[in-house]
Amino acid sequence: MAPRPPPKSRAAAVAPPPAGAALPRCTCFRVRKLTRLMSQRYDQALAPAGLNLNQYSILRRADAVPRSIGELALVLGMDRTTLSRDLKPLIAAGWVDTAPGEDARQRRVRVTAAGRRTIARAEPLWLGAQDDIERRLGTAGLQALHEQLDLAIGHLKERDA
Repeated sequence: MAPRPPPKSRAAAVAPPPAGAALPRCTCFRVRKLTRLMSQRYDQALAPAGLNLNQYSILRRADAVPRSIGELALVLGMDRTTLSRDLKPLIAAGWVDTAPGEDARQRRVRVTAAGRRTIARAEPLWLGAQDDIERRLGTAGLQALHEQLDLAIGHLKERDA
């Protein structure tokens, strides 16, 4: 059996294109790839609390103030249908419930006491993942990434408004 060639280094997989080479044009691919890599790190970190990153984000945003599903979806950048589907396991776990809103058609999402305990267990795990990413990217790199993402989000929201 022939020996396997050595695996390519991670650095080679993400090395910038040679000087003068055209940059790949698909911004969406790059953002989605980054999102997958980030989500995997947070999901692994949050697993001991029984959560994934999406569930943790929903719990954190819902805990700030009881909100309608539509308001919470807007804050999370999700559509209402997706949020409604993603709330089902959180409701089943007893971490959130829904209550009547200002009118009969509206439901407010509230985090329960069990949900707050879950957030308390998950928060240090989330912080560990956050710290790991900051170590990998550097404080200045992470700040620059946040600034660029916020700027892009703002520009894309303006277009939709």
